[in-house]
Amino acid sequence: MSGRPLDGVALAADPVPAADADAIPWRTVSLLSLGAFASSGMTRVLDPMLPRLQQDFGVSLGQAAWSVTAFATAYGLMQLFYGPLADQRGKLRVMSVAAALAAAAALACVLAKGSLVAFVVARVAAGAFCAASIPLAMAWIGDAIPYERRQPVLARFMIGQMVGMASGQMLGGLAAEQAFWAWPFLFYAAVFVLVAALLAKQREPASHRAVALPGHPGQALVEVLRLPWARVILFTAFAEALCYLGAFTYLVTHLHREGGASLAAAGLTMTAFSLGGVAFAFLARGWLMRLGESRLAVCGTLLASAAMAVVALDPRLSMAAPANFISGVGFYMLHNTLQTNATQMMPARRGAAVALFATCFFLGQSAGVAALGIVADHFGTRSVLLFGAFMLLPIGLWLGYHLNLRHGSAVTQSVP
Repeated sequence: MSGRPLDGVALAADPVPAADADAIPWRTVSLLSLGAFASSGMTRVLDPMLPRLQQDFGVSLGQAAWSVTAFATAYGLMQLFYGPLADQRGKLRVMSVAAALAAAAALACVLAKGSLVAFVVARVAAGAFCAASIPLAMAWIGDAIPYERRQPVLARFMIGQMVGMASGQMLGGLAAEQAFWAWPFLFYAAVFVLVAALLAKQREPASHRAVALPGHPGQALVEVLRLPWARVILFTAFAEALCYLGAFTYLVTHLHREGGASLAAAGLTMTAFSLGGVAFAFLARGWLMRLGESRLAVCGTLLASAAMAVVALDPRLSMAAPANFISGVGFYMLHNTLQTNATQMMPARRGAAVALFATCFFLGQSAGVAALGIVADHFGTRSVLLFGAFMLLPIGLWLGYHLNLRHGSAVTQSVP
């Protein structure tokens, strides 16, 4: 597959030195995974807290969700800045500085907990600085690992994100029933400080940087958008996040309101979703060999859709835990396939390309949380979850169709 052209950009443009093709820098990947842990935890920590925020600030559920929408919007928009900057200045360097600023923003969330407006502003800052961790790490892995070996490595890297998601939901659920509900932000601030310090000591090969482009920095983003295959990946990411993760935000609230679970128990149950993602990370190698990208994405779509529908219709914790595990396995079968293709949309401008992918993904999530918050206020959380479950079906099947057209049903990747 290494010679397959990609919308006019050959894989030979991959800046991976031949001498290093067999070396996987697991130490750096592990450090990047720790950054993903903190970023993902900050992303999901408020999901179980929404009923508590609603109560403390005296607002509707949809208004409380502004704190989630604000984070996701800032996260998405800042990618337009980070991507081109990281291509020129170095991805590890940009991630180190952003991690230090993310620690400060997490502390600001603690100080702002007395006012919804101040809290939302602090969440905007947190989203802006957490935004560098995962997309730029994916781009760095794309620079360091040949495409044929990349999907399993990305899956292992994403363990940090998935465990971070689980920690956010668990800690958020526990904190929601305590007087000082903002303490999880102190924990993530400490992790970001550690990541910033360790990343500052890492050296990045000059081959990981893009050649300077003439004109404004946004020209790299325009070049990516001109590629038809890139537009397929970007649209799918936006739609997946809008429908599925927009609904997912209200899942803990659904278990609390409709199933009668405490926020702590509901948040703990949601960790099963992340455990499902971790399970996929260890199974990704074998499944990719057997199924190929297209069938992997389609099978994941079917699993994730069915599992969310089960939780919507039966919110008992005894049903939610196994269903969320299956949902996590299915979602990451689909999403990891998307991520891997995102790292190869334009190898010569990988930082900008992956940043644009993250922009579409988080703006989709932001729009979904905002729109579905209105639906939840008027029609209840069951309607929100059913919407997410059924709308994922055409999205995943559409991606599978295009992957099959592009790659065929044959497995095209080798594994480490």
